[in-house]
Amino acid sequence: MATHLITGAGSGIGAAVARRLHERGDDLLLLARDAGRAKELAAELPGARTLVGDLANPDRLSWALAQQSVPDRLDSLLHIAGVVDLGPVGELTTKAWHGQLNVNLVAPAELTRLVLPQLRVSNGQVIFVNSGAGLSAGPEWSAYAASKHGLKALADSLRQEEKPNGVRVTSVYPGRTASPMQVKIHQLEGNEYDPSRWIDPESVATTILAALDLPRDAQIDDLTVRPGR
Repeated sequence: MATHLITGAGSGIGAAVARRLHERGDDLLLLARDAGRAKELAAELPGARTLVGDLANPDRLSWALAQQSVPDRLDSLLHIAGVVDLGPVGELTTKAWHGQLNVNLVAPAELTRLVLPQLRVSNGQVIFVNSGAGLSAGPEWSAYAASKHGLKALADSLRQEEKPNGVRVTSVYPGRTASPMQVKIHQLEGNEYDPSRWIDPESVATTILAALDLPRDAQIDDLTVRPGR
C-alpha cells in the first residue's frame, strides 16, 4: 500500500486526487491548516490520517511536524494547495506578495525539505501542481505568477538534485479548472463564472495519477493540461 502526503485535499484538484487515492485503498496523510480543518478532512475520508501545519507560516512547519507522527517512508508528496490574489503591480501590497509566495512557493520548498528522507527511503515522487501562470504571466497576475514561476524553478532544481536518490519530480500545469479558486478569480476579474467552460478537477486528477503510477523505467517531468472546450 502506497503512502501519500497531500496538501490542498479539502477542495478542487486536491480533493479529487485524495478521493481517488482513498478509493483504491492507498494510505493518505492530509495536511490541514488547523485542528478544526484536520477533523473535517478526516471525516470526509475515513481512515486517512492528518497533519496540522499552516502553509501560510512556513517558518513554523518544522516545529509543527516535529510535534506529530510522520511515517518513516512516503511514496509521494503532492503539493496541490495554493492561494491567489490578483492586482496590478502598482497596487499589490507586500501582504499580497508574501501571502502568495509563502503558500505557493516557500511552504512547498520547506515541506519538501522536511520529508525528503522519507521519500528517499521509498524512491518516491514529488508532484507540484503548478499553473499555466507558472509558464506565462498576464496583466494583474504578477505575484501569483511569480510564485508559480518560482515553483517551476524549485521542481527543476529538485529533479536534478534527487535523481541520484531515485526520487522522481513532476510539475503539472493545469489551465483554468472548475474549483473554488476559479470562483474567486472570476470575482476578482469581475467576470461571470461558468464551470462548464473549464477543466473538471477529476480530469486533472487523472493526469496526476498517470504521472504517479508510471512504471519506474520512465518519468514525466512536465505535464500541461488545458481546457478542451
